[in-house]
Amino acid sequence: MNTKTHHYALIMAGGIGSRFWPISTAKHPKQFQDLTGEGASLLQQTYDRLSGLIPDENIWVLTNDAYQSQVLAQLPAVPPQQIIAEPARRNTAPCLLLAALKIQKIDPNAQLLVLPSDHFIDDRQHFQDDVTQAFAHSAVSKELITFGIQPNSPHTGYGYIAAADKKAPISSVLRFEEKPSVAKATSFLEEGNYCWNAGIFVWSVDTLIDAFERFSPKMFALMTKELDVLNTPKESAFLRENYPKAEDISIDYAILEKADNVAVLRARFSWNDLGSWSALHQQLGDSPLANVSINTDVLADNAKGNLIYSSAQQKVIVKDVDDLIVVLTDDQVMILPKKADQSVKQLQQMIENTKKEKD
Repeated sequence: MNTKTHHYALIMAGGIGSRFWPISTAKHPKQFQDLTGEGASLLQQTYDRLSGLIPDENIWVLTNDAYQSQVLAQLPAVPPQQIIAEPARRNTAPCLLLAALKIQKIDPNAQLLVLPSDHFIDDRQHFQDDVTQAFAHSAVSKELITFGIQPNSPHTGYGYIAAADKKAPISSVLRFEEKPSVAKATSFLEEGNYCWNAGIFVWSVDTLIDAFERFSPKMFALMTKELDVLNTPKESAFLRENYPKAEDISIDYAILEKADNVAVLRARFSWNDLGSWSALHQQLGDSPLANVSINTDVLADNAKGNLIYSSAQQKVIVKDVDDLIVVLTDDQVMILPKKADQSVKQLQQMIENTKKEKD
């Protein structure tokens, strides 16, 4: 039996990506943007990463109704019936349950790989090897597997996973820790059994659905009350009426932090969640002192550590400035110190408030 026929991928592509404003907007968020200058959007890069690992006909995309047309345009190989467009934003738990129920009707033996559409992974072979290992483990263990990244710094912007075994490639999870203080993150690294939570998962459909029935019974009841309409023309009306009633909650809070059959796989691939402009600079720069230019021709004179991004191939000159983020769009320019990139969401809100006042 070719087990690959039971392997499915769910690409999560419904986020807004507000930390990459002004390039990433509610109408055209970062997963549909070529943030790395590779000639392909982050969504397209994620899809390409699955080549040879997941059959094309088993790749699904979970997104918001507002982005369905963009998914279709960027991924023409994905048929419309394999795009789950949620009619309301309800975080990751409801859409993953819905996807599992839909796929279970098609293939009761399905195993699911869940992965974000906006992360950077440049080690395809190790990524595919780790996913294959997770599929094999999930098939016999009936565990919910989450991928952990070996930390190289006491990062305070990531969630952490404590593994029961420091050395095993796959270990049961002791607990999840939310974004810690620097002191606490430093202690995690010293203990040696903590990983960053990558938000990448592997599980079988029946294991996930059983977990929802046990730990999120109201959501399970809501989504299963008319199972016969899923994958039929009546599904759209059912979702419009019922999906907005689902709890707005992540899969981590709804299931993983409650379940007792969660395991962590120590990933061997390099990973960056591209959560900010400075993270993008770190990923693409040879060193913290390097100037990184994307979609632009930059002339730098006595300038270092800058990130310059253009949406329209403008030529940019920087002189006597260090550690700046410079972002140019068709109608906006943003310049701020790299250390202040966590204020981007606040700047976006200021602009929105100004627009409302003018209106």
